[in-house]
Amino acid sequence: MEGITITVIQNLHTHTNYCDGADTPEEVVLCAIEKGFSSIGFSGHSFTPYSKEFSKIGDHTEEYKKDIKSLKEKYKDRIEIYLGLEVDMFSEPDLSGYDYLIGSVHYLKKDGVFIDFDKGAKEVEEIIRTCFHGDGMAYAKAYYKTLAQLPVYGNFDIIGHFDIITKHCDSRNFFDITSKEYCDAAFEAAAALKGKIPFFEVNTGAIARGYRKTPYPSVALIKEMKRLGFGAVITADCHDKRKLDYRFLEATELLRECGYKEKYILTKNGFEAVPL
Repeated sequence: MEGITITVIQNLHTHTNYCDGADTPEEVVLCAIEKGFSSIGFSGHSFTPYSKEFSKIGDHTEEYKKDIKSLKEKYKDRIEIYLGLEVDMFSEPDLSGYDYLIGSVHYLKKDGVFIDFDKGAKEVEEIIRTCFHGDGMAYAKAYYKTLAQLPVYGNFDIIGHFDIITKHCDSRNFFDITSKEYCDAAFEAAAALKGKIPFFEVNTGAIARGYRKTPYPSVALIKEMKRLGFGAVITADCHDKRKLDYRFLEATELLRECGYKEKYILTKNGFEAVPL
């Protein structure tokens, strides 16, 4: 990656202690300023009443919105701050009042039951065994069929971690990500989202948390997103301020290798392209 520089640094996928992040929003802002960010976007998880974890945390949406808006004013001369939300597609929150929205799938809905699959490898193996009769490919297809329905649930700007079900692919072979059957399912979901959600993220969060060695999505998917005309943003899916720009150089190089010459950042005038 010699010779690669990042001229504009922005992260739009950022979590704080209002959901499952480690830091306060202000701590994140100060870290972003120290790292030379031009801007920072917060994307707290939408409150999901069917989640045991979020039911314990409680719904702090209004406090979150008020806090970010306050920080916007406090630090307006030092950094641009954007208020966003990462929306779990089944959570049905009020989507008004945000600068941008990330649409994500963390749950599958089967026979009226919500299945939280964004878990450790043992939990995923158990989900495949009990909910999909041990068929990993059926699990993958169910995910992509669900992902394709994202636009029904909101006007999202960014598709979150497109192939999150490959979270454990470096350590566990739940399904063959190189097979035509798998690629067809993923590509069909991408085609269904074409023209409905303009951007996808190259997301380094799973590397930061030790699950993967490469960003989401796979090279094959990035190339397909390029062919379909999606714009790309680079995000850290940050839950720890120290990793706010984690492996952004690698993500930049990955986009270049897949044929992209630009990425998109959020500005006061909306999303704008900047050279890689």
